[in-house]
Amino acid sequence: MFETIYRVRKIYYLVIAVIGVPVNLVAIVILSRGKCGLSTCTTRYLVAMATADLQTIIFEVLLWRVSYYYFSGSFLDITPVCSVISSLGVAATDCSVWFTVTFTFDRFVTICCQNLKAKYCTGKTAAVVLTTTGVLLCFKNVPNFFVYSPMKMIGNIPWDCIPKPGYYADHGWVGYRWLSTVLTPLLPFILILLLNVLAVRHILVTSRVRKGLRGQSKVENCSDPEMESRRRSVILLLTVSGSFIILWSVNVAEFLYNTIAGLDQNNYNDSEYIFQQLGYMLVILSCCTNTFIYGVTQSKFREQLISAVKYPLTSIIHLINKQTI
Repeated sequence: MFETIYRVRKIYYLVIAVIGVPVNLVAIVILSRGKCGLSTCTTRYLVAMATADLQTIIFEVLLWRVSYYYFSGSFLDITPVCSVISSLGVAATDCSVWFTVTFTFDRFVTICCQNLKAKYCTGKTAAVVLTTTGVLLCFKNVPNFFVYSPMKMIGNIPWDCIPKPGYYADHGWVGYRWLSTVLTPLLPFILILLLNVLAVRHILVTSRVRKGLRGQSKVENCSDPEMESRRRSVILLLTVSGSFIILWSVNVAEFLYNTIAGLDQNNYNDSEYIFQQLGYMLVILSCCTNTFIYGVTQSKFREQLISAVKYPLTSIIHLINKQTI
């Protein structure tokens, strides 16, 4: 069973790396051009999310997992190097999660808090929020560098990274692990779920009120630009944050089950181990989905993507036609 899981993970993480890097790069480039019909603050949140997802793929998948499966024994396995990679991978994952929270809150304010919208939903506020969040999360993950000790010494060089013996027993490390788990993903999971529920509830109530005021019960074809704008905001909000909730739900459920049952992660049975690995795999998958979500829900993003795909071909055709004249 463990051999089968090993093979599945080996292929899975390679596929994720091959797909995740280009799709996030495409999202960053297209969104950064500012031609997708999105506000400046929304664009900054989406670019930050794509950047954090890209970093997660690089550090957590390429340099940590793919390296382990395909390049074992390389310089990446030197203890200080793999400690840095692990710390950066966790920090990138935290940023990916919390940038999703900040984006969700921004959309919530846009939809539900019209008085606060003009002051909060600006490009400057987005930059401050994202920078502050990123810096705090980087500082929070500094202790991760000191989690590991070498598995072996070869020529006075420490190799491989294994958790220190006291990592699972010392009160300081136990408290730090609990804090890390609460910050990612328990608290973000609850906040995103709550903000989505409140946003949908607000939209439903507002929709009924505006229909009554505009007499749309009798004039069905009367358009409402304000409700159309909110509808687009809700679609983007629900698809992005809904994807996060779905793909992180197994990981959250696994943690809660382990906590309630008092299980030791080092002594899982077959079904518990499969459940744990499935949670990890879905979490990594969440770093590849947003670009596809933008392509499905945002028509101008689709147009920019199609234009980017066509550009090399049209350039070649133009060059050929120029040379033949």
